Amino acid sequence: MALLGKIKASTLMETMVATVLIVIIFMVSSLILNNIFLGAVKGKTQELKNRIRIVEYQVLNQQWKMPYAEEFNHWEIEVIKKFSGKDSILTTSVSNTNTDKTFIIERILE
Repeated sequence: MALLGKIKASTLMETMVATVLIVIIFMVSSLILNNIFLGAVKGKTQELKNRIRIVEYQVLNQQWKMPYAEEFNHWEIEVIKKFSGKDSILTTSVSNTNTDKTFIIERILE
């Protein structure tokens, strides 16, 4: 019976503080991991952005005929040159064939 001596117990306040600290650490680490994974998903559009820049450059330097259209990794890229008065406008339309997302980039050329 000598082994069953008194064990010092923690108070309710100490237990609550420890629990709150554990929850805060878990929340912060969860937010950090969420940011990392979200950044990885958003970073996958860099290849598309580079392709759009290449296409616009080739069209502007008359290396490809206008209007130009191509499909690149489930994205349809179309480049059209419009004339508005004395200005010419380069319109690039990019749409995803899987999600039906579309965005349009317009640049005024000098």
